[in-house]
Amino acid sequence: MKNLYINTRFFFTLIGVGVLYVLAFFFPGLIWVAHIVLLLCFLAVMVDYLLIFNQKKALQAQRILPEKLSNGDENFVKIDIKNNYSFKITTKIIDEIPFQFQKRDFLIEKQINPGANTFFQYTLEPKERGQYHFGSLNIYASSPLGFVSKRFNFQKDAMLASYPSFVHLRKYELMALQSEFLLGGIKKVRKLGHTMEFEQIKEYVPGDDIRTINWKATSKANRLMVNQFQDEKSQRIFMLIDKGRTMKMPFNGLSLLDYSINATMALSHIILRKGDRAGMMTFSKKAENKIAAENKSGQLKKISEALYNIKTDFFESDFNRLYQDVKYSLNQRSLILLFTNFETLDGLNRQLKYLRGIAKNHLLVVVFFKNSELQTMINKNPENMQEIYDEIVAEKFEFEKKLIIQELRKYGIYTVYTLPENLNIDVINKYLEIKARGIL
Repeated sequence: MKNLYINTRFFFTLIGVGVLYVLAFFFPGLIWVAHIVLLLCFLAVMVDYLLIFNQKKALQAQRILPEKLSNGDENFVKIDIKNNYSFKITTKIIDEIPFQFQKRDFLIEKQINPGANTFFQYTLEPKERGQYHFGSLNIYASSPLGFVSKRFNFQKDAMLASYPSFVHLRKYELMALQSEFLLGGIKKVRKLGHTMEFEQIKEYVPGDDIRTINWKATSKANRLMVNQFQDEKSQRIFMLIDKGRTMKMPFNGLSLLDYSINATMALSHIILRKGDRAGMMTFSKKAENKIAAENKSGQLKKISEALYNIKTDFFESDFNRLYQDVKYSLNQRSLILLFTNFETLDGLNRQLKYLRGIAKNHLLVVVFFKNSELQTMINKNPENMQEIYDEIVAEKFEFEKKLIIQELRKYGIYTVYTLPENLNIDVINKYLEIKARGIL
């Protein structure tokens, strides 16, 4: 009987019977009507009970989970239900989804014809990496009478791991191959240099480097022809992720650390597809999660596993220790993308000498973040004195960010200054720009 549930229709019917008995005090002729309705109600409940509980394996259901969850993205969970009853049923589906989602009102209602299947899906969007435990898939089935329901339980205690964002890797790859994003992303960049690996001779088009004009081919074809060179491959690209306390700042449910991790996954995929070597390292008080820059078949999986359990440790990051680790770990010139966050010029100046030390031997790109909340204040039309003060303070912080960019450029350090939600696009754009210009 533990799977028996009384539906609200039964209680509404009892309320109706109660109203008839009350009216019978004033109209005695209604007493027999009330008796008959009450008897019919209990008979209907008994018939309903027999219909629902008198068949074994009356319902089959399956929850189809993805292999793993992609952090910060929509993940689809599919449910397949088959009705083995000989009549149409109404079902209420309550899936016990992981507690991290804090969704306490999960309910899906479906009507299923006899012998038929219903197939549907819902989405989950995790905001943190780690393990997600599912409870039971509960389905409450009732007959057309609708007085009672039977609860069915399926697939108790399933577990999924949430990894750094990977569902859009194919999309980023296609965008990178086209060398442009539709909305303010990757765009074609005129090459300023080239490698010495010759590929072919082609007709000159505006934007080609005039230094590559092939005069012999031009005289033969009677039109300008240029030498085309292949992009240099097997270059070392290293991503350094700051996991200090400044990276705990949240935007749209994800911390800056999670945005950086997702960007590292997307960029690593593009790097490996371009034939370069991708490596990474995290740091705070010390360097951890070191992955050497390689271009092997399992490199992306190795990077994904290293990124899976990274957490902020709430310490102030030690850039001196980072400089020492980079100096002794990276012996060859590499492109280094440093994911961190500087809010003030004073904060940058404390670490600038270490960044300059890294930039002496490597091409350094510092990636830091716009504060979307400040952007909202700047773009808002102030209506009172308090909002005017808020706008002035926000503009002061934004101006300080621009000073940080200028200070880094002064020492030949490149920057990516972007909103967290645009990070993937902008770091891929910067990598392709550097490749196109041949400055590594």
